[in-house]
Amino acid sequence: MKKNKIIVAGNILVDHLYPIAGWPDRGQLTTILDGIGRSVGGAVCNVGIDLKRLMPDTEVAALGLVGDDEGGDFALSEMAGEGVDVSLVGREGVTSFTAVMSDTVSHERTFFQYRGANALFSEDSFSWDAIDCDILHVAYILLLDALDAEDAEYGTKLARLLCHAKERGIRTSVDVVSETGERFCRIVPPALRYTDYCVVNEIEAGRTTGIELRAPDGSLRTENIGPCLRKLFELGVGEWAVIHCPEGGFGMDSAGSFASYGQIPTPEGFIRGKVGAGDAFCAGVLTAAHRGMTLAEALRLGNAAATVSLGAPGATEAMRTAEECLAITDGFGEPVTLAIPGEAAV
Repeated sequence: MKKNKIIVAGNILVDHLYPIAGWPDRGQLTTILDGIGRSVGGAVCNVGIDLKRLMPDTEVAALGLVGDDEGGDFALSEMAGEGVDVSLVGREGVTSFTAVMSDTVSHERTFFQYRGANALFSEDSFSWDAIDCDILHVAYILLLDALDAEDAEYGTKLARLLCHAKERGIRTSVDVVSETGERFCRIVPPALRYTDYCVVNEIEAGRTTGIELRAPDGSLRTENIGPCLRKLFELGVGEWAVIHCPEGGFGMDSAGSFASYGQIPTPEGFIRGKVGAGDAFCAGVLTAAHRGMTLAEALRLGNAAATVSLGAPGATEAMRTAEECLAITDGFGEPVTLAIPGEAAV
């Protein structure tokens, strides 16, 4: 019998927000303004809380490491307060944190990230006897140093972990962090061989497959979406390969069928923040996978969850149940028409 439980493993961190009076030139000074804040972040916190809000009747557990410090206390308390089971979270080292410099002039945000305990998280951090779930979601690849490390047999330690999960009948899911550099083609593909659900944005998909999805002018290369999704399956994805971007979502299933769902219009003034929209989309897709929905339904729910998340400054505050998210966004009007050139949608 399928377990009514999802485990989200990987990055757990605390975001420290500093509003600043403009970004300084190198070697110069700027002022930190009033409004300093703190919140939890990372895939485990964001996706975990979103999943619990989308599916209150489903058990959601966090798996990872935080430090034996006040930051760790805060992260565990915030997740537990949302109904996420934190009993599988270990304590070691220093809790990972990000210093977020929010420029009040340009409204751009710059991130300074300390890996901390996240870098130590590995398969040795937990007992498989405690891992009993329907889906294990691990994120973010490229930000989990121990799991990103090379493995002589599987390619990476994360690939080994995902293989062991599948051997236990657990469905697997991954997400990737966006970064520059050449690590994508070396670290991400080994994990995809043992991944049922791959949910990434257009930049991450392009860097993983070598098929760019953004033109130099920033426009979306929709003609490359189909080849990119096929390449993700060639790399090993088992059930769904899903790409999300501001324009909407695209996907391909194991039968070779494609689906897409365009950006949902929002009322003027609705958007209050874009932090965590990608995690919200991922949580919507995982909700659909857990409930046995189709790929097309998963893209619709993923887009609905991401859109609803925009209604609050933080990553998870605006999230509602899956049914409420769909009702809210259905009331906004028809989504933008989105298609994959040369591919018939299911």
